[in-house]
Amino acid sequence: MSGAANVHGTAIVIGATGLLFVGPSGAGKSASALQCLHEARGRGLNAALVSDDQVLVREDGGLLIAQAPASIAGLIEVRGAGIARMETAGEAVLHRAVRPIAPPFAERLPPEGETMEVLPGHFLPLTRLPLLAGCTAFSVLATLHPEILVK
Repeated sequence: MSGAANVHGTAIVIGATGLLFVGPSGAGKSASALQCLHEARGRGLNAALVSDDQVLVREDGGLLIAQAPASIAGLIEVRGAGIARMETAGEAVLHRAVRPIAPPFAERLPPEGETMEVLPGHFLPLTRLPLLAGCTAFSVLATLHPEILVK
């Protein structure tokens, strides 16, 4: 994908919503994305992995488009268990960045209108995804963004 930047993260698509999970190594990007994929599918939603660990992102007509490098397409890391194969989407329009965060939380509420610069001058709205005991990543994400539940 010419002109694409390699972004450290995990990209998935649920229905028509492209999500880019971001954060430092070990933050829970792959695990949260994997859990969201499986629960979304269990609810009858179309859901697929775009790319794990490295996401090629390019701008096209004002949209941010994600796809996997050929060498890792269809693969996702399950930390502590190894690499697994998954159904993938060839590419997806990204709509939101998602940052998994584990307790204790430094702030009760995130800054209003928080964004993440994915490419120079190109931003996505950012959702902080608290990893709460007793709640799945998908249930928290769907509570914050019910639009992902649209089939």
